[in-house]
Amino acid sequence: MFDKILIANRGEIACRIIHTCRKMGIRTVAVYADADARALHVQLADEACRIGESPPSESYLRSEKLLDAAKKHGAQAIHPGYGFLSENAEFARKCSQTGLVFIGPSVEAIEQMGAKDQAKRVMENAGVPVVPGYKGAEQSPDFLHSEAKKLGYPLMIKAVLGGGGKGMRVVHKHEDFPEALESACNEARNAFGDDRVLLESFISGPRHIEFQIFGDQFGNAVHLFERDCSLQRRHQKIIEESPSPFLDDELRSSMADAAVAAAKAVKYIGAGTVEFIVGSDRGFFFMEMNTRLQVEHPVTEMITGLDLVVWQLRVAAGEKLLLTQEEISQTGHAIEARIYAENPATGFLPSIGTLHRLVFPGLKQNNSSAKASIRIDTGVEQGGEISIHYDPMIAKLIVHADSRKQAIAAMRSALSQSGVLGVVTNLGFLQSIMQYPDFEEGKTDTLFVDSKLESLLPGNKDSAYWVCWGTAISCLLKDFADSENKAQKSMEPCSPWNSLGNWRAGIEEPHRVQLRNQQGTETEIKIFEENNTFRILHENTEISVTVSAHEDLLDLTWNSEGLEEYGHHLLVLQHESQLLAVHENGRTLFSRLDPLAYEQSEEVSDFRLSAPMPGNVIRVLVKAGDEVSSGQPLLVMEAMKMEHTIVAPADGIVEEILFQPGDLVQNDAKLVEFSLLEK
Repeated sequence: MFDKILIANRGEIACRIIHTCRKMGIRTVAVYADADARALHVQLADEACRIGESPPSESYLRSEKLLDAAKKHGAQAIHPGYGFLSENAEFARKCSQTGLVFIGPSVEAIEQMGAKDQAKRVMENAGVPVVPGYKGAEQSPDFLHSEAKKLGYPLMIKAVLGGGGKGMRVVHKHEDFPEALESACNEARNAFGDDRVLLESFISGPRHIEFQIFGDQFGNAVHLFERDCSLQRRHQKIIEESPSPFLDDELRSSMADAAVAAAKAVKYIGAGTVEFIVGSDRGFFFMEMNTRLQVEHPVTEMITGLDLVVWQLRVAAGEKLLLTQEEISQTGHAIEARIYAENPATGFLPSIGTLHRLVFPGLKQNNSSAKASIRIDTGVEQGGEISIHYDPMIAKLIVHADSRKQAIAAMRSALSQSGVLGVVTNLGFLQSIMQYPDFEEGKTDTLFVDSKLESLLPGNKDSAYWVCWGTAISCLLKDFADSENKAQKSMEPCSPWNSLGNWRAGIEEPHRVQLRNQQGTETEIKIFEENNTFRILHENTEISVTVSAHEDLLDLTWNSEGLEEYGHHLLVLQHESQLLAVHENGRTLFSRLDPLAYEQSEEVSDFRLSAPMPGNVIRVLVKAGDEVSSGQPLLVMEAMKMEHTIVAPADGIVEEILFQPGDLVQNDAKLVEFSLLEK
């Protein structure tokens, strides 16, 4: 076994690998770019090495810097994690040439599976069913357009290299093909350095189901069951589970056999994933093979009780697979939710900034324990940054229970105890999915999020009264704690100026907390407090509640008629004047108002369109003087390796375009001068 390995990655997956290596007594070397100098994976590793500036092209994608770091620190092997160079055959070859073990499959397997078109030809020869389509070398737009017409619509355009939904477009009409092709090619070129694409028929009622496979250097290959990854946004997975609620035993067995056949066809070594698309008619087709560990591998670990990184390390060290197919079993049901810094209401645009507050259930526990009922895999900590340079995933929340129904309940509970302040997240969106009837009944496919997006977005209605009241009580408890702390540090701890007592001569005076929600509704909550009981005045009615506080979590027991159903938890996170209230049915962002503070009135919008994040302008679709309609695309930006379209906010006239293709723009930079059409 290895004494020391270098992890050629960052964030959550680097932390995940470090945890297993620590259990096995293997020393780890972390690498970091400038933006990652104080990152969690750097703190956890035994040693760390700077490899360059913040952009991945200057650090994590520079194979020579990674190899130099491994040599400098005396590592015997390199674990590539996922993303970056994990599926780069040339990097694997260079590792071997310099005497380092690449913890992954052979160079030949990576090359065979690295390009989707070639992979499909290999699978056809192995008898694995593949999706009909065009996967040839001719790539001229006119030729591809004619091939699309032959194939028929709807169809998929897919980048030949890479994954993660980048360079992928669904096309429903012949006239939409040229624009979709250009967009897919541009995105593929930016993400993978290669703009080649293939065309595939679009499968009706598609479900994305993948099988975890493992092979060793002795020709053995097994599967570790399936993961249903059908819940996606922008072709990127957000919810994964196992077992799949769609498969029956017969279909599961057929797909498992095909997955193992695919592994043996390329003499696969190590951890890999064979991905299938399954139609509503239960026909299944090979999509691609990921020659690496997957983001969603904890789902498999939860149902099998196995540590896949242990398997990777032992196989890479020349050992046989730890179990035969007959010895591998699954128990219960597992679900994983990916928590991203992104805004579902704006097309899932990433959000960057500081994680001022970060709370998850059991975050202080060992987050790599595959046998826990709740598991958090994260590569960030409170006070850390979500940077434009890297993927905006904050954490993975994984639950395991005896049944799917129990696992859904466990996920709902875990999400209601999770909160982030500092960036916009998809946590409320994940809660909506978990409560949606179609998900509960296992009826979701890859089109579910797009088709139900409006109903899945957190509502714009004012919060229930009890959420506002509970948040105000949390504010009051914090005021009491701050006052007590101030008194203890004071030279006169008994001074009335260090007390929040609300005694008045001849009258009982309530404490007052003023809150404003996201819709701009302002509310003053009047509260009387005695021990752990609070009385709230609301519309000439007095509501009583008993509160038990555990750090940020409040247990509320309402003692008023009609509120018994709300005797449950409320998580309230605070940072400066911002408050986030989280409960089992959603979450609400409040601002706490200072009645003595002066607030400037907001300026009337001049309809300027600004960049939602730093990035590059890659296409301008209009010119000054153009009359445009609401929702019409104006220009396209590229940021975080994804394309983002800026659209007209209303019917109007483009007064001026302030940037051109190739220009770099900063966050909130004004892009377009825009005026409303006079009616």
